[in-house]
Amino acid sequence: MLIAPVHKKSATSREVYLPEGTWYDWWTGKAVEGGKTITRQVDLSCMPIYVRAGAIIPFDPVRQYTSQKVDKPTTLKIYQGADGQYTLYDDDGISLDYLKGSSVQTLITWDDGAKRLTVEPLTKQDEGKRAERKFEIELIPAGTTKEIRYTGQRLELEF
Repeated sequence: MLIAPVHKKSATSREVYLPEGTWYDWWTGKAVEGGKTITRQVDLSCMPIYVRAGAIIPFDPVRQYTSQKVDKPTTLKIYQGADGQYTLYDDDGISLDYLKGSSVQTLITWDDGAKRLTVEPLTKQDEGKRAERKFEIELIPAGTTKEIRYTGQRLELEF
């Protein structure tokens, strides 16, 4: 992600340099080719934020505290146009057991050419600490969504 804070009082636009590649405007989902400086209209409610193609960004439901149970899936926003990879890290959220290696890491890989998402365990999963969860996958900019149930075993999903 590239975040360009507005730092001038009463600014109505902001120049932003986007490195090479395809970038998506966070607010509109519009694709922009990088390798150049662009001018983005701004106001107090809209800071320029761009996401590189291939990014996988998780959104968990709002919680009031870390160990609160939620019944909605974690959303994975996948920005199309390039391959991407993300490691999802989970621990119990309340103890220091993560210092002893007690965590679950899940590798999430997007193959843009094949339009395939792979979700697989990166760490050995103890019986009591499986990374079972629901994911809602959202492709940007296509808007296609699918919901999956991940049980800690390798899973491939074609779009």
